[in-house]
Amino acid sequence: MFSGTYIKNFISLIYPELCCICKKQLFGGETHLCSYCLASLPYTGFHHHPENRVSEVFYGRVRIEGGAALFHFQKGGMVQRLIHQFKYRGDLDLGFWLGQKLGVSLKHSPVFEGLDCIIPVPLHPDKEKKRGFNQSRVIGCGVGDMLRIPCSDDLLVRKNETSSQTNKSRFHRWENVSRVFECPDPPALKNMKVLLVDDVVTTGATLEACALKLMETKGVRVWVAALGITS
Repeated sequence: MFSGTYIKNFISLIYPELCCICKKQLFGGETHLCSYCLASLPYTGFHHHPENRVSEVFYGRVRIEGGAALFHFQKGGMVQRLIHQFKYRGDLDLGFWLGQKLGVSLKHSPVFEGLDCIIPVPLHPDKEKKRGFNQSRVIGCGVGDMLRIPCSDDLLVRKNETSSQTNKSRFHRWENVSRVFECPDPPALKNMKVLLVDDVVTTGATLEACALKLMETKGVRVWVAALGITS
C-alpha cells in the first residue's frame, strides 16, 4: 500500500506546487511561498509596538485597544499579489495560511492577550454570494486557529451594500459605510474583547464604522488586525 506522503510526492513530480510570487517550484517544508520570497515580504513588526501606524489611523476617531498589520501594502508589490490571488482567484488555502501568519504574530504580543472572539468585517450577502466567500472571514479563521478563539460572522452584519471605496476621500469613505452595519444580538456581545479583522487597512473608515457599532453594546472593547496597511 502506498503511503499518503508517497502519493503526494509522486503527484508533485507531475504537478509541482509553485511559489505564489516567483512561480519557482516549492521544496519540502515550503508552503505557498518559497523560503526566499517568504523572507522578502515587507513585515511591519507592529505587534511588538503598541503605538504604530495602525493604531494611529484611529486616533481621534474611535478608541481601539490595539492595532496591528502583518505587512506593508504597496500597489503592485508582493503583498498585493498575494492578497489578489487569494481574494480574486479564490485561493482560500492561501488566505487561511496568511491568517495563521497574522495570528502567530498576535500570539506573541502582550497587546492582544485575553481576546474573546474574532469578528471579520462583513460583506453584504449579495457580494459574498457572488464572490463565494468573505475574505476577512477566511483570514479571521486563520487567526483564530492560532489564537484558539472563535471567529464569529453573525455578531456583526452588513445590512446595506455600498459603492466601491476606490478613489474616495477619507470623508467620503466614512460617509459610504457609516450606517451600513448592525449587531443582530447585542446582549451576546456584552463585555466582550473583540478582534476586528480585515484584509487591508487604508483610511480605516470601514473598520471605524464596525468598531463604533460594536461599542454601542456595553463593555465591548475592540482591537484591530489586518494582513496589510497601505503606505
